[in-house]
Amino acid sequence: MNNRPPKPAKGTATRRAALRLLDAVLRQGLPLDTAAPKILAPLDRADDRGLALAIAGEVLRRMPDYDALIDSATKKRLPDDAKTRTVLRMALAQALVLETPPHAAISTALPLLDGGPRRLAHGVFGTLMRQEAKLPEVPTLPYESAERWRGQWGETVAEAAARAIATPPPLDLSFADPAEAEHFAAEHNGKALAPGHVRLPRQPIDTLEGFEAGNWWVQDIAASRPARLLGNGDGRAALDLCAAPGGKTMQMAAAGWQVTALDRSESRLERLADNLARTGLQAETIAADALAWKPERAFDAILLDAPCSATGVFRRHPEVLYRARPKVIVESAKLQAKLLRRAADWLNPGGDLVYAVCSLERAEGEEIIDAFLTEHDGFSIVPPDRAMLPDGLAAGERGWLRILPGQIDDPGGCDGFFMAKLRRE
Repeated sequence: MNNRPPKPAKGTATRRAALRLLDAVLRQGLPLDTAAPKILAPLDRADDRGLALAIAGEVLRRMPDYDALIDSATKKRLPDDAKTRTVLRMALAQALVLETPPHAAISTALPLLDGGPRRLAHGVFGTLMRQEAKLPEVPTLPYESAERWRGQWGETVAEAAARAIATPPPLDLSFADPAEAEHFAAEHNGKALAPGHVRLPRQPIDTLEGFEAGNWWVQDIAASRPARLLGNGDGRAALDLCAAPGGKTMQMAAAGWQVTALDRSESRLERLADNLARTGLQAETIAADALAWKPERAFDAILLDAPCSATGVFRRHPEVLYRARPKVIVESAKLQAKLLRRAADWLNPGGDLVYAVCSLERAEGEEIIDAFLTEHDGFSIVPPDRAMLPDGLAAGERGWLRILPGQIDDPGGCDGFFMAKLRRE
C-alpha cells in the first residue's frame, strides 16, 4: 500500500500555518497575536493570512465541541495533544463554520499528516460528514473555565459566556467628540451605546469614514469605561500606566488631560504613537517598567489598566480560555497588587486612581481592591456616574463596576471587565 503523503493541495500552506498557530497556543502558551506575525510571514497573500487566523480562531472558539464529534467517530480516544486531533479540529472548523466545501477542508488537511494518522483522519472526517455532523447552537466552554465562572458568578453568567463565544464580536468605536459619535451612528446604521461610543456590524475599519482623519479608534464598550470614569481633565496631569496600544491614552487626551503614557514595550508604544499621530492627540510616551520607574512629579489622575489573565476578552481572543490557568491568575494578581500600591504613591491628594482589568476573575478584581483598601486608609471608592454607563450596566453596592457576560443590553455583548475609581482623601 502506498503510504506516501498526498501531493499538497492548493491552500495547504495556509492550513500548515493554522496548525502552527494552534501549536503555539496549546503547547507553548502564546497569545495568537504574539505568535501570528512570525508564523504568518511566509504567506504572501493577506487573504491566506486571514484564513489561517480564522481557522485557528474557530478551532479555539469551539474546541470542546469538535473534540466531542471526533471522539464519537473513533474507537480509541485520541490524546488531547495528538496532531491528528488538531488537524481534524481544523478540518471540522472549516466544513462546519467557515463554509469550506468538505472535500477542500480534508484535501488541504491530509498533507499535514503521514501514514496511519492520515488514514485515520480521512476516515473520521468522512464518517462525520456522512452523518451530517452538526455543532450545538450554544458552544461548550472548556470545563475549567466554565466551572470557575459558575463558582464565582453562577450558572446564568456561565451560560451567557458560552453564548457570547459563538461568534466574533461586533465593531465598537470610541470618538473623541461625542457629538460626532451621534452623527456617525445615524449615518452608518450604528448604535450609540453610550456617549462617545458607537457599535457597528463587524467589518474592515480602514475604509470607514473618519479613519484617516482620526475621528475615532476601535475600542470595546467595556474597555472604554475606565478612562471615562476620570471625567474631564481641564489641563491637569494624568498618568496612563501599561498604556499601549493607546485607546485609553487617546480617551484621556481627548478629555483634556495632559497625559504621560508609560509602557514597558517599545514596539507597543510605537503603535500608540501611530495612533496618536492619526488622531492628532498629544501625550508624552515613556518606555519603562512601572515597577522600576520613578516619576519626577505626582499626578492628579492615574489610570492603571493592569496586566491580567485577560479572561474577559475571550470573545475576541478565545485562546485565553486555554492559557489562563490558575497559576497564571495567581501570578497576575500578585503583579497587579504591586502595581496598584506603587501607583498610589504617585497620586496627588484629592486625585483619582482608576484600577481596571479585562478579567472575569475575582482574584484580579474585587479581591485586589479589598486588600488595597485594607492597607490604605486614605483612599475610598467613588461610584461611576450612571449617565456614562450603557443600559444594562450599574455599579455594585461597593461602588466598583463589574462587567459580566450577558449584562449589557445589546445582542453583541461586551468584554468582561472590572474597574474601581479610588480617590485619595
